[in-house]
Amino acid sequence: MTADPETTLRADARRNRDQILAAAKTIFAVSGPEVPMEEIARAAGVGVGTLYRRFPDRDALVRAVAMDNFERVLIDARTIAAEETSPWRALERLLRQSVELQLSIQLAMVSHRALVILKGDPEVRRLRDEILEVVDDFVRGAQAEGKLRPDVGAGDIAILFATLLRQVRAKAPEIAEMAARRCVGIMIDGLSAFPSTELPGRPITSADLEPTDDHS
Repeated sequence: MTADPETTLRADARRNRDQILAAAKTIFAVSGPEVPMEEIARAAGVGVGTLYRRFPDRDALVRAVAMDNFERVLIDARTIAAEETSPWRALERLLRQSVELQLSIQLAMVSHRALVILKGDPEVRRLRDEILEVVDDFVRGAQAEGKLRPDVGAGDIAILFATLLRQVRAKAPEIAEMAARRCVGIMIDGLSAFPSTELPGRPITSADLEPTDDHS
């Protein structure tokens, strides 16, 4: 028997789409969503024409990456919540599983271009809010069990995590990955209870991270 040409075409299209998304996620996590589309096509092993057939413009690609990434983070966060009895351990585990979370935070908070593309999208907003709800639960629970310092909020953790990973640069990818994991470890130690330094101001919450229209 020979394969149905239409079925083969659909499989090829799906494989191309998956390759493009995987390449875009890797590149966006390192360099943000402003990378030339040609570079993404090269990394995916497809032609530029194929990329544009799957995603007609950069906005469509950024949205697809965001949706895929947020969905994966939400699944991971809910899995962790179901498996861990300690909210502090759940928060620590989520932060250490930082590859997907890194890109989600970058797309949601760091990149102005991504913010403009995503902030009005109801599906992206729904996924973002559901992730923040799980993180809020981790934070409140970890504080209630006395493991997380009481003077931080979910917004503090998101901003710290985004800033930390945005700054990691190294000559070799394995060094960058090791540096990121070490920095996350230091960050987790700094978030633990009984801190020696009082923080100024008040805890930053997830609601404080709401996008505004005053970016220029």
